[in-house]
Amino acid sequence: MTNTEEQPVPFMLRRPGVSFPPPEYAEFRQRPGLTRAALPTGDTVWLVTRHEDVREVLTDPRISSNPAHEGFPAPGRTGGVPAASEIPGWFVALDPPDHGKFRKQLLPEFTVRRIRALRPAIESIVDESIDAMLARGNTADLVEDFSLSVPSLVISALLGVPKVDRAFFEAKTKVLVTINSTDEQRDEASKQILRYLNRLIAIKRKRPGDDLLSKLSAGDGMSVQELSGVAMLLLIAGHETTANNISLGVLTLLSHPEWINDPRVVEELLRYYSVADMVALRVATDDVEIGGQLIKAGEGVVPLVAGANHDSTVFERPDEFDPTRSAQGHVAFGYGVHQCLGQNLVRLEMEVAYSKLFERIPTLEVAVPVSELPFKYDGILFGLHALPVRW
Repeated sequence: MTNTEEQPVPFMLRRPGVSFPPPEYAEFRQRPGLTRAALPTGDTVWLVTRHEDVREVLTDPRISSNPAHEGFPAPGRTGGVPAASEIPGWFVALDPPDHGKFRKQLLPEFTVRRIRALRPAIESIVDESIDAMLARGNTADLVEDFSLSVPSLVISALLGVPKVDRAFFEAKTKVLVTINSTDEQRDEASKQILRYLNRLIAIKRKRPGDDLLSKLSAGDGMSVQELSGVAMLLLIAGHETTANNISLGVLTLLSHPEWINDPRVVEELLRYYSVADMVALRVATDDVEIGGQLIKAGEGVVPLVAGANHDSTVFERPDEFDPTRSAQGHVAFGYGVHQCLGQNLVRLEMEVAYSKLFERIPTLEVAVPVSELPFKYDGILFGLHALPVRW
């Protein structure tokens, strides 16, 4: 069993001019045990980068996703993941069996069959977004004008949120997923979202429609506060991560046009970028050994998804974009009971977005050198702040 006393490495390893995932991840996988990292708060956590170890962390009942436990990682100046006591219904912050109470009620709306039925609606949303871009001329910021709008409109339609409120949610979500946001900014953004959702749920209960919020509001499985928290979680998870995947995927396919229209690109892009690299924050509630490393109760653990998905013992030549590989087994959507509920929706949105975009704008190209693109080095999620394009 290893219990290293090495000097902790900095937690945020992303930096401009360096590829993602950071090259240090490969070095960490070669070390015995795990890697100690220092948070900006002065606390330390264990970084987990090997595929096998990440999956073990995400399934071991002695390692909790509940931020109410002492020692839970706070990666920035802000409090990081909210506790369910702060936002009732934020079920990703709960461990079994409490976590299952919420997941069970949502699962029927996210089955493969249910998501497939949404294809015509998603295709219509994508077409409308492309129409709007074309109407404005021959240039666009693909992030602002397409990658953000598509998943935002999709998840809003699924939940029953009016289209006119899309910009409101995009602005507030940006505050919540940016590491450099202050406590005050995060608190205010959360309050505004929850206040809006409380009012919307009250409307749905009086005038229900054919949407997820109406269906959940009609039951007695959740309180209004819990339902608001669930809706807030779905809105954030449902559009920010997908937007990053769409933008990065378009950029990659423009560099590798031979793969355009190949259905295998979606799974490989999910593995290759692993945009939710640092989302799965954890804390040990009991002493546990992972990868030969002793993790003591109360110590924070950060399973790095991009590290696992670039583990060369699982994926040959992991730093190459190769849709011919079998990307099965990647952990881009997590693993175990907390595996992403909306993964089928994300896959479908990516597939439709790429096929429609390249079919309708075959001359699409990036308008600036890739070296000048503003990648997200400052957020929990990896992606692009902007992607200038022309046609």
